[in-house]
Amino acid sequence: MDYSQFLALKQEIGLLIVFLLVFLYDTFAPRKAQNSLPVISTLLMLVLTLWGFCPCVKADAVAFAGMYVTSPVMVAIKNILNVGVVIVLIQSIKWANSEFTSVRRGEFYELILLTLLGMYFMISSRHFLMFVIGLETASLPLCALVAFDKNRYESHEAAIKYVLTAVFSSAILLMGLSYVYGLTGSLYYSDIAVACTANMGVMMIVALAFVMAGFGFKISLVPFHLWTADVYQGAPTSVTSYLSVISKGSAAFAFLVVLTQVFGTLYTAAWEWMLYALIILTITVGNLFAMRQVNMKRFLAFSSISQAGYIMLAVIGDNPMGVSALMFYILVYVFSNLAAFGVIGAIENATGKLQMTDYNGLYKTNPRLAFTMMLAMFSLAGIPPFAGFFSKFFVFTSALNGTESVALYVLVLIALINTIISLYYYLLVVKAMFINDSEQPIATFRSACSERMGMWICVAGIIGLGIISYFYNYLLTVG
Repeated sequence: MDYSQFLALKQEIGLLIVFLLVFLYDTFAPRKAQNSLPVISTLLMLVLTLWGFCPCVKADAVAFAGMYVTSPVMVAIKNILNVGVVIVLIQSIKWANSEFTSVRRGEFYELILLTLLGMYFMISSRHFLMFVIGLETASLPLCALVAFDKNRYESHEAAIKYVLTAVFSSAILLMGLSYVYGLTGSLYYSDIAVACTANMGVMMIVALAFVMAGFGFKISLVPFHLWTADVYQGAPTSVTSYLSVISKGSAAFAFLVVLTQVFGTLYTAAWEWMLYALIILTITVGNLFAMRQVNMKRFLAFSSISQAGYIMLAVIGDNPMGVSALMFYILVYVFSNLAAFGVIGAIENATGKLQMTDYNGLYKTNPRLAFTMMLAMFSLAGIPPFAGFFSKFFVFTSALNGTESVALYVLVLIALINTIISLYYYLLVVKAMFINDSEQPIATFRSACSERMGMWICVAGIIGLGIISYFYNYLLTVG
């Protein structure tokens, strides 16, 4: 075996080094130095993120007989995930050092890094065996993270639901892959793509349906979304923000790769129409159920379900512009969603309040938090000139690029109508903060420095990505 091919895994090796350093510090550092673990973990992750932008990392490479592939596109999506993880780690510093979490804060950071390593392998895999290894490496530690707050019944319930969902979704996905292997005799993406050209029978379409259902659970596409709201509500807020952004972003990109590179020849025959139905259901159901929520974490859960439908629009285009639009949408979603979760986490850590009615009159007592939440809602709703408007615009453009399909125009029209519907429930939060009065509003408090820093980064991203076109141009060039 040629061990030099491990050098192709530059980002994976870098992440593994960060994991080992965090583990060693957590294990051997004296008790007085343990409070510095969250800051050290965040700084190490920041160094890894900055290193990911070096030219030496972006070179094309193939390892393990073609099972692992890296390219500038994959490096870019990993860098986007790294940025999101850094923000999550910054926002979680106060929570990690709290009285109830400090005794096991090392496990929190180690599990986060381990799940990210699995997501790296999902993105770079070109063989379904490596993909499944990456998927399980990303999924199993997330079960422990969801159950991290072991003193709360809701956390136990959320963990059980997430474990069962992960098991059933993996079983469905593996069932589909077993059909694919039986029909093609290979698990390499390229070999399956060639075999699909010659074999477009009913069983291949059934196998594709199983694969899409397995991914649907991971991305929270309707009707595979029922676990999402309960898990988001029961998990610690820092874990919920990680689930809603990082996990969803990596699964969406992996789904794009599998559909286009493995089952690309079945586009018009099968998965185009399957994905049409999933997108319409996901956006519409997510919007309708978000209107009914009174808990902020459940509210953002159904919001993230709807956003998953918009992300999938980039896959429909089946063109290079779609890849760039998907990466840009995930980047914008990182800043927008984490800004909202940053405000929710700061208020929860200070007061323990999570109901939407608790936010009534927030602007009068905590204007900066209200302003940050307002920007996040405007960006998620797609209101110009914030970044969310341009992410939706690029996704719609990529879906319609070079097409004459009436059905695709109808799909985009339905998505546009749902964007208008989403304005209603996002503005409900803004209305609560700026217009509604409360006899007992959230008292004025000063959030932790780390929480403020995380929110400042998110606000800068929401505004910067909306007015500077360089970022999308860069991703379009890479794609």
